[in-house]
Amino acid sequence: MQKKGKGFRIVFNAPAVLAFSLLCLISLLLNLFTHGASNRLLFSVYRSSLANPLTYIRFFGHALGHQGWEHLFGNIMYILILGPMLEEKYGSASMVFLMLVTAFVTGLLTYLFAPGTAMCGASGIVFAMILLSSFTEFQEHTIPLTVILVAALYTGQQIYKAVTVGGNVAYGAHIVGGIVGMAIGYAANKRKKPAGWRAA
Repeated sequence: MQKKGKGFRIVFNAPAVLAFSLLCLISLLLNLFTHGASNRLLFSVYRSSLANPLTYIRFFGHALGHQGWEHLFGNIMYILILGPMLEEKYGSASMVFLMLVTAFVTGLLTYLFAPGTAMCGASGIVFAMILLSSFTEFQEHTIPLTVILVAALYTGQQIYKAVTVGGNVAYGAHIVGGIVGMAIGYAANKRKKPAGWRAA
């Protein structure tokens, strides 16, 4: 009896990361099709009336919106590199939580402190993942040197860009995203049994 040769199959890993990436792609296609209308309506955050229900959707939806292909690829590349590793360690539920919290905090920051600015993109989530990935070898009562180095280099880069390039609020939102990632990484790894952070 002849044995069948072993083939390759595509594995649907990291469902939260893949779903987020797909939503970003759909949002960009929709924005291109509507000539920017969908970004203004759903996928950018800016000062608007709190009586408008779409204002609250934009607090989260801005993380899905991107200005163009280069903007999208720049963010999605990092998300697809870092996201699966983080989702495997912390679980899909934790990654969804990370994305929602980061989107809301960075969106709220823009809404409160940049009334004349509209912001979109997943950069805050990217930087949250960058700093969260530094906690992969975390032990209680210790701070990994990699966390200190990444935080210092990343924060310094964002401050430098804010001063030399402009867009202080956008770079400030990136820093806040990194802080969210560090906080979640610290809280998740501090628990000896991180079941509460893992998807059921």
